[in-house]
Amino acid sequence: MTQQDETPAQRPPQGVLDLYDRYAHGFITRRTFMDRLSIFAVGGLTVAALAESVLPNYALADQIAVDDVRISGTDIPYKSPNGAGNMQGYLVKPADTNEKRPGVVVIHENRGLNPYIRDVARRVAVADYIAFAPDALFPLGGYPGNDDDGRTLQRQRDRGEMVEDFASAVTFLQNHSECSGNVGCVGFCFGGSMSNRLAAKIPSLKAAVPFYGGGVPAEDVPGINAPLLIHLGELDKRVNAGWPAYEAALNASDKQYQMHMYPDANHGFHNDTTSRYDPEAAELAWSRTLAFFKENLS
Repeated sequence: MTQQDETPAQRPPQGVLDLYDRYAHGFITRRTFMDRLSIFAVGGLTVAALAESVLPNYALADQIAVDDVRISGTDIPYKSPNGAGNMQGYLVKPADTNEKRPGVVVIHENRGLNPYIRDVARRVAVADYIAFAPDALFPLGGYPGNDDDGRTLQRQRDRGEMVEDFASAVTFLQNHSECSGNVGCVGFCFGGSMSNRLAAKIPSLKAAVPFYGGGVPAEDVPGINAPLLIHLGELDKRVNAGWPAYEAALNASDKQYQMHMYPDANHGFHNDTTSRYDPEAAELAWSRTLAFFKENLS
């Protein structure tokens, strides 16, 4: 990852970040979120300023420009016969297509294919992989342009159908004429959980990298063949609460995994469009991710 000229504002109080986490994951409404922010509106801070400090600023998302000459990207349809039927994703390839390359499915958060995840797909392509980022909201019209509406739409989708949609994306990429057939996945939040789910569902998946996502039930762990690289933030109490049980199940089934816990990092620490972004943790996690893909997909 490359540092940007513009960065999110100084990190707000942890209580504000915890409130935003509950709001972003649907545990409280926007109105409740704004009401509870008033507790932290002291010393000249306003509720509006506090909200602005944690909500995404997608002007920060373009680490790799859409028209970067090293890559080419386009939205393309694909079939998900056991899921939504007709789906769409953002396919990004290195500009040099003289040789087949491994593929990586990039899985978004709980609000659709927003600009941050599109940029992550471009970062993957710049690292010399074919990246494919499906939009789980495509059957409902696609990412609506803002995260609030995106989150509402994604809650309308059936979870099982979405699993099939992302599994079909893996198959699509494995069969792509410019792909070597070796495909892994990386996902964030909802996408982290989905990465674990795909590892348990698809025996041919070569690698899975869940960022701060929940594991699969213990009874599904034996189905995991892909090595896992698991990234967790120390302050992410909600997701981390499930880690001991998942770790025990992985060990009981003798699965290949690495887990990295990033000190003083929140849920969403890789997302450089919000104040939860932790540059040091994000840089380290991304470098580990690329090294992991190089080891397992080449």
